[in-house]
Amino acid sequence: MSLLPVLVTAWVLVLLVPVLAVRLGPRTGWVAAAVLGALTVVVAAGPASSPEPVDEVLPWIPALEVMLRLRMDGLGALFALVVLGIGAVIMAYSTSYLTGRGSGGFYALMTAFAAAMLTLVLADDLVLLFVAWEITTVCSYLLILRVGPKGRQPAARTLLITVFGGLALLGAVCTIVVRTGTTQLSVALADPAWGTDPVFAGVVAVLVAVAAMTKAAQFPFHSWLPDAMVAPAPVSAYLHAAAMVKAGIYLLMRFSGAAAAAPVWPWLLVTVGVVTSLLGGVFALQRHDLKELLAYSTVSQLGLLVAVIGIGTPTALLAASAHVVAHALFKSAGFMTVGLLERRAGTRDLRELRGLFRAMPWTATMIVLAAAGMAGIPVTLGFVSKEYVLDAALSAGTGPGTLAAVGLGLAAVLTVAYSARMVVPIMFGSAAVLRPAAGARAMAGTVTVTALAGAVLGPAAGVLDPLLTSSAAASLRIPPAGVDGFYVWHGLAPALLVSVLAVATGVGLVLARARVDRLLDRPLWPFTGVAAVQRLRAGIIDLGRTTGRPTAGDAPARHLLVPILLIAVGGTAAVALRAGDIAAAPDTSRTTDVLLLLLSAAGIGAVLIARDRLTAVLAAGVVGFSVALWFFGLGAADVALTQLLVEVLTVAVIVLILRRLPRGFPRARGRDRRAVPRVVLAVGAGVAATTATLLMTGWRAPSAASVWFLAEAEGQTGGSNVVNTILVDFRALDTFGELVVLALAALVMTALLDARRSQPLQVPARPAAPVVDPRANAIFLRTAAKVLVPFLLLASVYVLLRGHNAPGGGFIGALVGASALVLAYLAAPSDTTGRVRLPFLLVAGMGAVVAAATGLLGLLDGSFLRPLHADVLGVHLSTALVFDVGVYLAVLGVVVAGLNLLGSPPADEPDPDPPTERSAQDHASEEASRWSSP
Repeated sequence: MSLLPVLVTAWVLVLLVPVLAVRLGPRTGWVAAAVLGALTVVVAAGPASSPEPVDEVLPWIPALEVMLRLRMDGLGALFALVVLGIGAVIMAYSTSYLTGRGSGGFYALMTAFAAAMLTLVLADDLVLLFVAWEITTVCSYLLILRVGPKGRQPAARTLLITVFGGLALLGAVCTIVVRTGTTQLSVALADPAWGTDPVFAGVVAVLVAVAAMTKAAQFPFHSWLPDAMVAPAPVSAYLHAAAMVKAGIYLLMRFSGAAAAAPVWPWLLVTVGVVTSLLGGVFALQRHDLKELLAYSTVSQLGLLVAVIGIGTPTALLAASAHVVAHALFKSAGFMTVGLLERRAGTRDLRELRGLFRAMPWTATMIVLAAAGMAGIPVTLGFVSKEYVLDAALSAGTGPGTLAAVGLGLAAVLTVAYSARMVVPIMFGSAAVLRPAAGARAMAGTVTVTALAGAVLGPAAGVLDPLLTSSAAASLRIPPAGVDGFYVWHGLAPALLVSVLAVATGVGLVLARARVDRLLDRPLWPFTGVAAVQRLRAGIIDLGRTTGRPTAGDAPARHLLVPILLIAVGGTAAVALRAGDIAAAPDTSRTTDVLLLLLSAAGIGAVLIARDRLTAVLAAGVVGFSVALWFFGLGAADVALTQLLVEVLTVAVIVLILRRLPRGFPRARGRDRRAVPRVVLAVGAGVAATTATLLMTGWRAPSAASVWFLAEAEGQTGGSNVVNTILVDFRALDTFGELVVLALAALVMTALLDARRSQPLQVPARPAAPVVDPRANAIFLRTAAKVLVPFLLLASVYVLLRGHNAPGGGFIGALVGASALVLAYLAAPSDTTGRVRLPFLLVAGMGAVVAAATGLLGLLDGSFLRPLHADVLGVHLSTALVFDVGVYLAVLGVVVAGLNLLGSPPADEPDPDPPTERSAQDHASEEASRWSSP
């Protein structure tokens, strides 16, 4: 059976639920539950029951040999069933838990969480695995953030820790790809480098372990999990039982067979797992809030899982597989019960839930079953999995195994104690006072599903044997025959004796709970994990402020200091390192080069000595136009056209800004002490850069990429303009990113300038003479614009269409079109009438949409943004032209945004010369009569 329909269905559900929620509201959960439940059945009946792994490959980024590889072996099947099955139950639970509006966003994020987890456990490509890993991080952050103001800090702390883990995983992925030469996960894990290169194996083992520990809430990264308990009960249930934390456990199990070759792997996992399990157990005993108790119990149980994975034997991985299922069942039941109690009892404080068994006997029974599974009481599935965990630790016969046996034995005692802490208060006392709650029976029904499953699967553990055995074998990359079967009774083994002692000792702690409470009712550490993360976050923010302080403020010198220093240091280093190997540069200078150099130098000198802003802008324009002429002389027509048009538009836009700035530059009072260092720094950087450029000109030969593009571009793209083919064919992804940035720039510009307070225009106190009045003196410009604007707009379309085979393209065409709009604006009689009536945000956004749609068409040929080619009636056509249209629209939209927003007055400022039909006609008639009179 194919895996792709299963994965696609999960992601389609993400898009569907917000639409359904508009009509169905919270009842949308039934649709999500039905789909996830159906996928659970499909996976269980199909790929999960296959004796051999099911593989599927689709092209994704073939240029980088990154494929959409999916693979379901025993390990992937186990986690896929947990993700889908528990997800279906929690979606059904959410239909009764949620009230009011806003359910669409909740279901979208929850189903995205499920789809991302499913992608993660099916991924057989390291890049795909990393992408899915990061999506789970984003989903958890947004789900916690949805709580409101009280969720902002916990969400930020959770994001900080899990993003750190993502960076560790990224480092591991890069190291593996570089060392093994492949992104295919199954091939990379089978590479002999794991056994022959201890440095590689050790580095990757540590990086993978750190990444997994951040997700699996291991010490010292454990604080985010209890901190995230501000999220509602369905989120907590899914996050603890099947989603976020299970991603970390899956990663450890997936890498267990390969990373075990590194000696650091078992010691690191067992040590951290034991410490986390013990700390989580102690912290759980300190809590009276049922939700907090369950949160710390999750930390403890995850520590147990990490430790047993670190042991690394077939029995240990079988135990881990079994405990993944048991933990998912009793933990989801526990958190769903918390949500029900919040609605019916109005509290989560165990001291206020006394007598719950009398008031809610069925729900209380489910709590007892969930707690029994967590404590490992016979005959629950939790008991069987705990027996295997203890047996794996006792039979390991290694240093890490001995540490695990002692640590997990003590953790088992604490597990019994905090599990009993959940049960004892509700069993005694008079009936608790409850309040009616809509959907309480439905919530109790979903709790029953997972609580009873954990109890029933204990005696029927043999049903899980094929799945769990296959999971353990896949983790260690051994045949299933190398793993002992999964069954209920182990006989009178040492593990059973340890279990009996743990239960007895745990019961003793319960009986002495008054003394235990007095002992633990105090801070055990001088600081909490949350406080430590908050300090770390504050320290990172302070470091950012310190780092950014040199560039704080609006002075250009502050921002130019670092790049100028880099240029100076880089130029000096280039000269020093290559001076002896560099041949003299060939003499290619021409007379025109000298003239243009002198013209540029004159423009730069004018900028330096200019006293007013307009003069400086015009002088800077001279420099830009000189460079454009230089490019024309060297034959770089595309670059020259771009430079020329950018200079025209830059001058026009800057002039609009200058109207609201003082005419002259501020003059320094007294002697400017900073002038000399600035001059020295600038001259030094210029000399270093110039010297390095001259030397490198003689050393640098045409790169292999340049030679290849010149030779192959036309044959592969059908376009003879190499520059354009690079932009829209070979490097279309870069161009797509740039035009998205342009569209966002238009949006940000609108947000900033629409909200600005007006700065007064520099309006003369006296009416200006007609010859210098820009409004009265624009009749010639208006007359010329009537001819030039349509011509330039047509020329812009022509330049766009010819770009694949001649100088031009979407960017240059858009600049030509924007120049036409600038001319129309400058020719208008006033700011208001000059405003370009064009929905610039829509135009810029449509540019990004058109480019993205073109990229999706490329998937028909196997890759996003791959151009499609066809010859129609002897004319070569390519979707690259449609992509160029997207570039055209994005550039045009952002230029019009700047023109309208900078040229028009703010909303709170009246037009100093409001246009009227009569005033415009008066200006025209006055000008005509003045020039026609003798």
